Amino acid sequence: MTKHDTRTKAPLDRIAKVESFIVSVPRDVPYLGPLKDGEFINEKGYLIRKGNRSIYPASDLSVLVRITGESGEVGWGETYGIAAPEAVTAIVDNLLAPVIVGRCPSEAAVIWEDMYDLMRVRGFFGGYYVDALAGIDIAMWDLYGRRAGLSVAQLLGGRRHDTLPAYCSGLPRATLAERCDMAVDFVNKGYRAIKFAAAVSDEGIVQEMAALREAVGPDIDLMVDLHWKFEASEAIRLIRRLEPYNLYFAEAPCQPEDIEGQAKVAAGIGVPLALGEEWRTVYEVRPRLTSGTCGILQPEIGHTGITQFARIGQMAQGFHKQVIPHASISVGLFMAASLQATAALQRVPYHEYQHSIFDRNLAFTTGDMGCAKGHYTIPSGPGLGVRPADALLEHVRGDVA
Repeated sequence: MTKHDTRTKAPLDRIAKVESFIVSVPRDVPYLGPLKDGEFINEKGYLIRKGNRSIYPASDLSVLVRITGESGEVGWGETYGIAAPEAVTAIVDNLLAPVIVGRCPSEAAVIWEDMYDLMRVRGFFGGYYVDALAGIDIAMWDLYGRRAGLSVAQLLGGRRHDTLPAYCSGLPRATLAERCDMAVDFVNKGYRAIKFAAAVSDEGIVQEMAALREAVGPDIDLMVDLHWKFEASEAIRLIRRLEPYNLYFAEAPCQPEDIEGQAKVAAGIGVPLALGEEWRTVYEVRPRLTSGTCGILQPEIGHTGITQFARIGQMAQGFHKQVIPHASISVGLFMAASLQATAALQRVPYHEYQHSIFDRNLAFTTGDMGCAKGHYTIPSGPGLGVRPADALLEHVRGDVA
């Protein structure tokens, strides 16, 4: 039975069903660009990038969550599923779905805390378990927003931005000359910021920075993703060599568990250090902020969900830090969630734009979300503001009828 909250008059809708689905979208060129010598796609469809020793799928993998209310209304979520997405769906289907049936999605933050507590004493305060929470959390916010007739940004307190500046992430071309040409093309389309990936800077990271600066001119913001490749002192020396080319920020120089190293780098360079794509909760963020590890936070909503994303944004404001959200492989649903949640924040100079993924994914969602001339358009409409299109369902493993 659908009830009403007498305080807000917003209709409540108890959760009747929770489902998860794996999505696999083929790619012509693997994520981060063509394969290098010694790199290959294994029998399970994964490759290891020698530049950062990290595993990636040859196709784009993601996990969708669908929550159906007693009214029949549906909320959609999406979470990080780049590697072994079956682990996420098992957690959603076997552990979490049965215990939240009957709950009201208007209590999404409370439900997130209750789900987190289920496995907290076993040490599962990160990884696949919290990724599963993120997908459910996004779907609950979407369902609540749709029932209330409000966007997620409005539910979070209000929309501050109708558009957000976008920085182009990655230049997936085989040679430095081709990557420079690609950067110039983006500048000509109106984008004012570009990030390159050190994991594929085969001609040298400093050489790539110098070539890009010469190609795009002095007024474009250039960033580098260092992909956790360096010891702290190495990172400081490298970033100092990049600074004369007017580096905007340096991302992820040290291994993510090396809090002391991150703090050492942040204190030893003259540009902001950007961290946080792998963080999932405020519990991971707080010790890094109190240790002075970064000037820019990069929450990835596919890891955090909306509840923790909003709390991380509030914590960043309390520490006077900027937020530049991370955008990873997805099919568009958690990108809509990220734009909605980011629209409610104050200090947001940019949002990452994974152009090789986002533009294609617009065919997989309905709504007015977009990115053009250097800016994202925040989707309008209730909840996330987007819905899965029929084209997306063709890439789902299993039945979504």
